[in-house]
Amino acid sequence: MQEEGRRPFVIGVAGGTASGKTSVCRKIMEAVCQEGVNPKVVMISQDSFYRDLSQEQRERASRNQYNFDHPDALDIDLLKKTLREIVAGRTVDIPVYDFKTHTRSKTERRVIQPSEVILVEGILILYDPEIREMLQMKLFVDTDSDTRLARRVLRDIQERGRTLESVLDQYTVFVKPAFEEFTLPTKKYADVIIPRGAENDVAINLIIQHIKDIISGKLKLEDMTGSRGGLSFPARKRHVSESSAIPLARPH
Repeated sequence: MQEEGRRPFVIGVAGGTASGKTSVCRKIMEAVCQEGVNPKVVMISQDSFYRDLSQEQRERASRNQYNFDHPDALDIDLLKKTLREIVAGRTVDIPVYDFKTHTRSKTERRVIQPSEVILVEGILILYDPEIREMLQMKLFVDTDSDTRLARRVLRDIQERGRTLESVLDQYTVFVKPAFEEFTLPTKKYADVIIPRGAENDVAINLIIQHIKDIISGKLKLEDMTGSRGGLSFPARKRHVSESSAIPLARPH
């Protein structure tokens, strides 16, 4: 359990669509909770904070003509308010977003209790300066565009019954331009850049060790090598990770 008055360790995980953000978070969560280290670790997705769409916007979304990758699609103010409550060690309610109706559930909420480690993931998690200030560690999952597109095509065709043409059209019109304008520029704010996402065991293991040292008290945040300095792990020879391409029921 979190110590009384102790600030949770909040980690932001950004990166492009299908870059492996959630897979990275899951690897971190699994590893941190092993080897005698038993903190409460939770993951929050930016996707929970999409705005309710109007009827006209829902019709556009049904035709894949709504830009879910633009900052305006998110309720940034609610996300910031929620993170402030989390940082203060309070219990918070997280919206449950229904991607079929494109609205937040009126009856269902996800309750997050005070935790030692909070992972917050999303394509725009490093976009807002106030959110960046609430993050003790900022990660950017840097997967090449061909891999990300291939994952997205497979996911949308297999899980959503979409055509290749519609997936590529949405990617060309909305996803790629938004990545280049809003997501990629936030890479410079990352404390750690992770090439190849969940496949990069070297980078992830170093991050996990930092987290374990911090929550055990062996390392203070200000002592972290590379913190605020854009530490980047060099790419190594490619190898396959079973968790690197977990399909997600989300718009990106």
